[in-house]
Amino acid sequence: MKFCCYRLPRSSDVHYGLLEGDTIRELSAAPWLSHTQTGTTIAAADATLVAPVNPRKIVCVGRNYAAHAAELGNEVPKDPLIFLKPSTSIIGPEESIVLPLYSQRVEHEGELGLVIGKRCARLRDDDDALACVLGYTCVNDVTARDLQKSDVQFTRAKGFDTFCPVGPHIETALDPADVLVEALVNGELRQSGRTSLMVFPVAFLVRWISRMMTLEPGDLIATGTPAGVGPLVSGDTAEVRVAGVGVLRNPVHAAAR
Repeated sequence: MKFCCYRLPRSSDVHYGLLEGDTIRELSAAPWLSHTQTGTTIAAADATLVAPVNPRKIVCVGRNYAAHAAELGNEVPKDPLIFLKPSTSIIGPEESIVLPLYSQRVEHEGELGLVIGKRCARLRDDDDALACVLGYTCVNDVTARDLQKSDVQFTRAKGFDTFCPVGPHIETALDPADVLVEALVNGELRQSGRTSLMVFPVAFLVRWISRMMTLEPGDLIATGTPAGVGPLVSGDTAEVRVAGVGVLRNPVHAAAR
C-alpha cells in the first residue's frame, strides 16, 4: 500500500489517504493511527502531495555506509551513530530547500527512511523489529557541512528549517534488505548505493534505537546515506530515488537577506 498526505486546491487543510493508481481514498486519520476509509475518493491529479509524516522525533543514523564514512575522513562507528533532527525541518515533495545565510556549504544526503507503525521499546535480539515498521519513504538529510565540521556535534548543521525533505508517500510493501538508494542534482547522478551495504541493517537499527528511546507510531528513522554527497546551490533541483518507493524532488533556493 502507498499512504500519502495531501492538500486540495484552495484549502490549507491536509488529509491522509491511500494512493491507488490515479485515485486517493481518504483516511479518517494518519496511517500509523487507528483509521478507516471515509468513503471519499479524489483524483490524484487534483491533490498536492505534502510530507507524508508528522513525527514526534526524527532519528538519523550517521556513517552507516563505509564508503560515505571514508569520503568524509571518518572511521566506521562500532555502534550506530545516531542524532536527532527537529520536526520543523520537514518539508514535502516540490517544497524548497532553503540555503541558510549561516552556511557556505550545504550538501544533499539521499536516504531510505522508515516510518514507525507500532510503539516499541527495549526490543530484544529475537524480536521482529520490522513488525514495528509501517512503511518506507525517501529522505534527504540536508546538511550544512561547514557547520557540522566546526560544531563537531550535528544539531545546527542538520536542524535548519527545510533540511528534512520527506516523501512522496509511504510504501508498505518493501523489503529493505537490498534496495537501491540514489540522489541526483539537476538530473546528474551523485549518489548510488544499496541498503545491503549498510553497516547496520534496518532491523538492527530499529532494535538498537528502541533500547535508547521509545519509538512511537509516526516517528521517522533516516537510515544513513551512501557515498557521493555534494553541494547544493540556489537554482538546483535535488532528487532522492528509492527503488520500490518513488522519487522525492525539491528545488533549492537561497534564503532572503
